[in-house]
Amino acid sequence: MSTATQTVDAGEIAKFEAMAAEWWDPHGKFKPLHMLNPTRLDYITTQIAAEFGRGLKTNMPFAGLRILDIGCGGGLLSEPMARLGAEVVGADAAERNIPVAQVHAEQSGLDIDYRHTTAEALAEAGEQFDVVLNMEVVEHVADPQGYLTACQQLLKPGGLMICSTINRNPKSFAMAIVGAEYVMRWLPKGTHEWQKFITPDELFGLIANAGLTPVDRKGFVFNPIAWAWSLSDRDLSVNYVTASTKPA
Repeated sequence: MSTATQTVDAGEIAKFEAMAAEWWDPHGKFKPLHMLNPTRLDYITTQIAAEFGRGLKTNMPFAGLRILDIGCGGGLLSEPMARLGAEVVGADAAERNIPVAQVHAEQSGLDIDYRHTTAEALAEAGEQFDVVLNMEVVEHVADPQGYLTACQQLLKPGGLMICSTINRNPKSFAMAIVGAEYVMRWLPKGTHEWQKFITPDELFGLIANAGLTPVDRKGFVFNPIAWAWSLSDRDLSVNYVTASTKPA
């Protein structure tokens, strides 16, 4: 029997299917991601450029790189990667996200290979990528270790995975659930489950057990006064991002 979808959580997929049409509305249900996206992109592009010796000020700096955006949603990360010259596959287990992403890419004049599929199915098919973008997905899967192992299998030797998620502590409960879902109403109630959040040390352990080498981690910190996100070397208390490589 195939195990291609063993880490997919049907309840989590249903949540995002219900919100699919709002992906590109900066004031809609995905407002937090639109606000965070510039900071995410800053980290992602810097890590890719450093790992593969690319100059971000050159034309199409990621040309020749094959990038997987797993859990791509409406394409908020896939499209910038394509504009930088990468060959992009955007994959999502929520079927309704894919046509939304396809239409927006077409309107933007971008050629992106969007697929309704899972990391496990792509790994079983033998797909290989230079970079796997694994952003805000691992806290929504049924089996984080199995999911990250599939992501490792999708990387070419010497490849890079960028993985972000949410820490598990009282502060993250107050901010990511109470604040974002109940007070600010940025997200529908029930979008996140606090018990599924993962501490940085736990995530590094899962990544290492999957066969990757963790090389960096930073915090995404929201400043309510400036109303903006920034990267932090020290504050990983709520949102954070990691970089890891596959041995060559």
